Amino acid sequence: MDRGELYQHAMALYEFCEYPAVRYNILFSILDTPYQDTSLTELREEFLASDIVEEMYETQDECGGWGNFRSKDYTVKAKIPTSMTGINRCLYIGLTVQDRDILFMAKEYLYSLLHGTGLEKLYDKNERAVPWQRAEICNLLEAIQPGCTECDAVYQEWRYIAGRAYADGEYDYEADRAAQHEVFLTKEDRLVPMQSELLLKRRAMLSPELEHAMLCHLGGGANEKGHFWDKVPGVLPAEFQNKYMSRWFHTFNYINQFHGSKLYLENAVHWLLRQAGADGLWDWGPQVKDPWGYFGYFSCNRHYKHNRIVDATMEVLHFLKCYMKHNERF
Repeated sequence: MDRGELYQHAMALYEFCEYPAVRYNILFSILDTPYQDTSLTELREEFLASDIVEEMYETQDECGGWGNFRSKDYTVKAKIPTSMTGINRCLYIGLTVQDRDILFMAKEYLYSLLHGTGLEKLYDKNERAVPWQRAEICNLLEAIQPGCTECDAVYQEWRYIAGRAYADGEYDYEADRAAQHEVFLTKEDRLVPMQSELLLKRRAMLSPELEHAMLCHLGGGANEKGHFWDKVPGVLPAEFQNKYMSRWFHTFNYINQFHGSKLYLENAVHWLLRQAGADGLWDWGPQVKDPWGYFGYFSCNRHYKHNRIVDATMEVLHFLKCYMKHNERF
């Protein structure tokens, strides 16, 4: 996989779909076109007026969110069931804090959650819940505004915990537990999962050795438990995405957050490239349920083959771009 090949697939989607939000995301998020580039500024007005952006604007509440931060009801079927989902969707389609005021309002909402100044409070069903939610809030704030000073304290907590847990180059549960008990004043043996995504938001503050240790432990665990290597088919079967894709792509993306992810994903990338059609696009076939989650779609109606191809191809392009970026030095 090289940049020329990624460009060819991206431009194939660009020519296939004239929808402004799709074309804008291809240029901005996939091909890294500078924000002030003429090709982007010409598209931006159409992008910001598109139905997918308008939907996020119209459904955002006066607090800056989309309902509760996290839903305790896992049966929720709403298109944007939680504020976390809504913010992730805004980030995925290419919105920045400079575009309209959607992410600006979302940032203010996250500040109020983090500091406890808003109407919504963090739920504390157990002693792990609050530190876990604080990490998730900061992960979103860092995505909206990299280097957000409001997240400094939470970030330093997790860098300290990770440093203790991987001090010897391998994961040590006892050291992780001792560090979490020290930092969060918790007592349970069950721990808050290692917040690797937040830690990697400030990758320059982590040593390559620490990131590699997390890759081997967390990425290796996802690889072992992802249940895809011995079942990856040569041809996509009927109902493929409904039966397998939600699990496989979640695992792919989780491993892919680390530098050196090809240690576990090289075969998956070769497989994905073979699944592209003659037109350079991907199609997972008829959809019954969301294979990638609520926020990963550009289509307002995903039952049409055209929309399905756009959604599938965009997801693969994001994955491949991240894979190339994280494996250039490996």
